Order: sequence, then structure tokens, then C-alpha cells
Amino acid sequence: MTPTTRWVIAAGTVGVLVGVGTVGWLGTHTEPTKPDPNSASLVARGKLVYAQQCASCHGANLEGQPNWRERLPNGRLPAPPHDATGHTWHHSDKELFEMINHGIPEIVPGYQTDMPKYEGVLSASDIWAVLSFIESSWPPVIRERQQRLNRRTP
Repeated sequence: MTPTTRWVIAAGTVGVLVGVGTVGWLGTHTEPTKPDPNSASLVARGKLVYAQQCASCHGANLEGQPNWRERLPNGRLPAPPHDATGHTWHHSDKELFEMINHGIPEIVPGYQTDMPKYEGVLSASDIWAVLSFIESSWPPVIRERQQRLNRRTP
């Protein structure tokens, strides 16, 4: 191998590494600030986080717990579905983020729930990813209704 050939290979390798590093950096350092149900990568990330943190109560298929509208003996409601049959889409993205991050009792004082707050457990990016995954399951008419709420919520 000649010195010129080695230089060309080295330059090409550096170029590839710089290109990969740049793509990797953009992919991992551009953090979401809202849900994006049309982003395949964000939805995939949200699906993983949901499976680890949410599915045990809200169901692997977003179906919620049985009889989710009927109070349990402790007076609390079972975990609702997050698909189009539930009421998740009745809340703005900001409200949903706050419910997950800070817990519902901080938003609705006195409300009793079995759902924990995820502040310190999930990053803001993970919460937006989970919401992206959930919203990706909604039909267009439900997404549009929920987007109207977002436009009205400061």
C-alpha cells in the first residue's frame, strides 16, 4: 500500500466517522419538546418506554384495565385505555405531560389514583416519546380533535 493510498483510506474513514458521528449526534441530542406521532423514531422509542413503564397497568395494546370507568373497592379508578376508546385524547399534550411527570394529584388536588408520578423516573424526552406512541394509534379524526385542544391550551 502506498502512502497516498493510506492517506485516501484514512481520509475516507475519517469522513465516514464524522458523518456517522454527526448523524448520531443529531439523532440523540435533538430532544423532543412535544409529541410527534408521525416520527417513526420517536414512536419506536415511545413504544419501548411504554412497554417498560406503562403497559403493566394501561395494557400492552393501550387497552387499559377492565371496567376502567367503575371504581375499585378503594375508591380509585382502574387505569384507562390510551387508545381511541379512552379519554386520553380529551386532554392537551401539555396536560398529559404534567399528569405523567408530576402526577394527577398535583394537578387535581385531592384526586386519588394508583398512578405514580414519573418525575425523576422518565426524562421529558421519554414522556414526549410515550405520548408520540400513544397518539400514533389514534385515528385522524381523534388526532385532529386533540390538536384543537393543543391550540387552545397555552
